[in-house]
Amino acid sequence: MTDQNKGNKIDIELTEEVADGIYSNLAIISHSNSEFVVDFIRMLPGVPKAKVKSRIVLSPQHAKRLRAALNDNINKFEASFGTIEMQDSAPQFPPMNFGPTGEA
Repeated sequence: MTDQNKGNKIDIELTEEVADGIYSNLAIISHSNSEFVVDFIRMLPGVPKAKVKSRIVLSPQHAKRLRAALNDNINKFEASFGTIEMQDSAPQFPPMNFGPTGEA
């Protein structure tokens, strides 16, 4: 491997705790002029209070790269396993008053 190629390699560590993952069934996305904030939330049936389990802060450029990567992976998933069916109506959640948001 040349010195030039060594500069392109990234050594990524995945700890056992992070590798276990965190289940989320709701994502709240907000943004400012300089960053996107994605809060991953776990909501449980019959429990009126939900908890943010993880928060990721992204630059606008990285958020756009993430969107492209998700689109690519969804297309590959559907090519292998069929179309992901969406519910006709989105679940109703209480309003959260902290800026422009989207739900996923």
